[in-house]
Amino acid sequence: MNIALFGGTFDPIHTGHLQAARAAARRFRLRKVLFVPSGTPPHKQRHRLTSFYHRFAMVALACQGEPRFVPSLLEAPRADGRPHYSVDTVRAAQRLLAPGDHLYFLIGFDAFLDLPHWKDYRRLLALTDFIVVSRPGFGTEEIRQVVPPDLLSRTQNARNKIALKRTNLFVMAGLEVAVASREIREAVARGRPVAGLVPPLVEEYIWKEGLYHPARVGTAL
Repeated sequence: MNIALFGGTFDPIHTGHLQAARAAARRFRLRKVLFVPSGTPPHKQRHRLTSFYHRFAMVALACQGEPRFVPSLLEAPRADGRPHYSVDTVRAAQRLLAPGDHLYFLIGFDAFLDLPHWKDYRRLLALTDFIVVSRPGFGTEEIRQVVPPDLLSRTQNARNKIALKRTNLFVMAGLEVAVASREIREAVARGRPVAGLVPPLVEEYIWKEGLYHPARVGTAL
C-alpha cells in the first residue's frame, strides 16, 4: 500500500492540514496518512509548544471519521528529552513497512524550503519520495532550487515532478491553504471563534481544555 508520513507540531492541527492530506490521498492513492506530531522538534526548542499530549489528542480527534488518517506516536517525547529528527523518523517508519509498501513524506512548501537546515537532509532526500504541497504562485522551480545539484537526476521530463538519483519529489500544486496554526492560537487567546478553521471536535477540545490562553501556553497534562 501507499503510505505517507505527515509530520508537524500540529499546534493545533487545522482544516488546512486535513485538506492537504485528503488531496494527497486522492492523487497518490494513499491507503494511510500517518499524522506525526513532533515530540521535541529541534528547530523549535526555543519556542514554547503546547504539551505533546494535548497536540496528539487533537490530532486523534481530527482523524475521527477519516479511515485513511492515523495518529502516530513515532515522535512521542523521549524520557531523556532528546529531539526527534525526520531522517530517523523515516527510517523508523520504513522498518514497519510490509513488503511492497511505498512510503512518501508529505510536507508543506514553506517547510520544504527550510530543508537545508534539517539534520542529514541530503540523506533524507535519498531515503524516500516527497510530496510537496505548493502554494499558489510557486511550483517546481522554487522547490528544485532547494535540492543540491549533485542529487538531481539527469532526466527531468515530467510535469510537477523532480527526479532525484534515488527518489522523486512530487509537487502538488493548485492547493490554497489559507489557515495557519499561529493565527488560530492568537484568535483563541483573544476569545474569538475558530469554527471552520479547525475540526469541530478539535475546537471543542481547545475550549474545554483552556488551550492557547496566555496562562496555559506550554502546560502539560
